[in-house]
Amino acid sequence: MVGVRRLSTRSPCTVVALGVRRLSTGSPRTVVALGGNALVRPGEEGTPAQQAARAREAAIHLAAFPRDTQLVVTHGNGPQVGEILLRSDLTADKFPAISIDSAVAATQGQIGVMLQHAMAEALRRPACTVCTTVVVSAADPDFQNPTKYVGRFYDAEKAKAQTSLLGWVMKEDPGRGWRRVVPSPKPTDIIEVESVRALVASGDVVVACGGGGVPVIQTDGSLNPVEAVVDKDLSSALLARKLAATRFIILTAVDEVMVDFGKPTQRALRATNVNELRQHAKDKQFPPGSMGPKVEAVLAFLEGNPGAEVLVTSPEALGDALAGNRGTWIR
Repeated sequence: MVGVRRLSTRSPCTVVALGVRRLSTGSPRTVVALGGNALVRPGEEGTPAQQAARAREAAIHLAAFPRDTQLVVTHGNGPQVGEILLRSDLTADKFPAISIDSAVAATQGQIGVMLQHAMAEALRRPACTVCTTVVVSAADPDFQNPTKYVGRFYDAEKAKAQTSLLGWVMKEDPGRGWRRVVPSPKPTDIIEVESVRALVASGDVVVACGGGGVPVIQTDGSLNPVEAVVDKDLSSALLARKLAATRFIILTAVDEVMVDFGKPTQRALRATNVNELRQHAKDKQFPPGSMGPKVEAVLAFLEGNPGAEVLVTSPEALGDALAGNRGTWIR
């Protein structure tokens, strides 16, 4: 493990990632994970002005927390990284290609600044961004069979050329074309966790683990960036555990976690526990491309973590969820 010492059991912190009951009046440390489309909604161009406006909306929702909450905010970056990679691809004859880890690092700063400015205004508190590095294992099986689609679509001929020219791994996305795939290894450590801890304990709202963090492999004391994408919710759950957060909130596109989705028997989970959620996962209630990774992150945070809780809901429903009227609470 890198750069991490054993956490004190004092001053617990909560990580919120957007997931039911009324919050306590204390000031637990909370980690909140904003969904990947929080700043760029479907159908929007994602101009800087539009993203800044969305950041202000998100900050207003986060103002529902008591003022003394120790708050860490994480975020996705899929649309922004996709845009950087597209620009790199379109100018490949003029400039060197941008690596995915560099694109993740760039978007941590880009999105972090928008969020920290918006939260400083809405929450009336100092806010800062920590560009975060996440350790992954070279032995992670995803390096042998990458599955995470990134970037634009290509026809078969162009995909073959990209493989030959750049060494990319390309896979067909059925019915849509060929696309680059990269590894999505599990996070094992967070380098800057002590910096995040110090800042949040001082009263700052901290933006961290943007886009899951910049993935690195530790070798003989050196940190070597790798072209991979770490799941944002898994990194958020790991950060919450290492900060000894008592609360993790996942903000996503739905107000509650659903089972039997799309069927006549569809129902929302309002209050559940680890055992019930694990059973639903075994029953394949949560597709891998949507709620599946979030449930995996929820279980990673809660299992073996007595007294912790998770809320899954939408940004718009956060206020009602904190009052116990919406959302899914898991303990």
